[in-house]
Formats: sequence, C-alpha cells, structure tokens
Amino acid sequence: MIPSFALERTQEILILLKQMFEEGLLEGCKVFLDSPLAIKATNLYKQYPKLLNEEHEVNSILGHNPFTFDALKLTQSPAQSMSINAVKRRAIIIAGSGMCTGGRILHHFKHRLWDEKNSLIFVGYQVGGTLGRKIVDGAEFVYVRGEKIAVKAKIYTINGFSAHGDREDLLDWIAHFEGLENIYLIHGEEDKAKIFRETIIEKLHIKTHVVKERENTFIFKL
Repeated sequence: MIPSFALERTQEILILLKQMFEEGLLEGCKVFLDSPLAIKATNLYKQYPKLLNEEHEVNSILGHNPFTFDALKLTQSPAQSMSINAVKRRAIIIAGSGMCTGGRILHHFKHRLWDEKNSLIFVGYQVGGTLGRKIVDGAEFVYVRGEKIAVKAKIYTINGFSAHGDREDLLDWIAHFEGLENIYLIHGEEDKAKIFRETIIEKLHIKTHVVKERENTFIFKL
C-alpha cells in the first residue's frame, strides 16, 4: 500500500514503477492506481508533454506514455476499488490521501493493515496529528472510520519525494512580486511557519502573519 498525493507524487511513483516493470522487477505483480483524482491528474500530465522534462517529453511525442505500463490497472469506480480486496498476493496499491486523512487508502487499511504479510510505504512527509504520522511514530492500533485496526503490516518510509520548494526557492518566488504588502502563511507546521515568517520579515521586509486554525481576523503588525 502506498498512500500518495494525487498531484506530482503519484506521477513520480508511476514513472519509477514503469522503470521497474521494464527492468523485469515487477514480474507477476499488479499495480493499482486507486484514485479517481490521481487518474484525472495523470491524464492532464499526458496532455502536456512539453511541460515534462526532456526525456519524458521526447518519449511522449514518440507515443510512449511515461505513466502507463501493462501491469497498471486504473480503478475509477467504487466497485472497481473494492474488487482489489480479492487480490491476495503481489500487488501494489496507490491511493489517496497522502497523509491517510481520508480517501480510498483507508478502505485498504481496513482490509490489509492488520496483516503482517502486507507492507505500507510512505512516500511523503506525514504532518503531526495525521493518521499517517501516528503510524510512522509506531502506533500499534489506529482507528479507521471508527474501527480499531491493529498495525501489523511492515512500515517503510522513502524520503526524497517532494514537490515543494525549499526556503530559498520560496523567498526567491516571493521577491518577484511587485507591491506585495501582506503575506499570510496558511500551510505547514506552526513552528516551521513561525521561523519562515521571521525570515521573510528579515530578508524581504514584508508584513507576514501565521494564520491560526479558524482564525477570522487578519489585523497584525510588522
């Protein structure tokens, strides 16, 4: 099981799995992309090959889709998704959400997380408070849609997958806006956001505010 974000992360995973398939490393294995949103996003990627890197642009122009291969099955409907339950061996299931806060991955947890024959591979950072983070931190049991599930599957984390710019990338991006007076930080862990706020103020001299959950007023001072 691979919980994955529909945009960018899933496409990276598909490219890598295709390479593995072509090298004979997935013999007899079925790969399920069980996310309607990720399927739609991947189709958009296929429509704009010129926005891919040079290798994949050339392959797309030649008619070689970088995201599809014979072992890949796209499961759109709920019935198709549930049919994966019958697969008992040699399967890779990619489903959202990336931090296990919703989506079809929860369905697969209920059917597979308790079985030590299975594996759960995280390919993205798990924010504190999410179900994914609880599993990464070693929870023996988790609650999935009200049901208590034992965590017996093997847990792995692969670092290095990230579609986010780092601090310097973001500072450079912000610096290109003319007449920018206020910045509101609404995404990320609070302690990191506070550090980034100070960096923006120090380097760019722009009023910056870390928005709290459910906050409805944005009156603040530099």
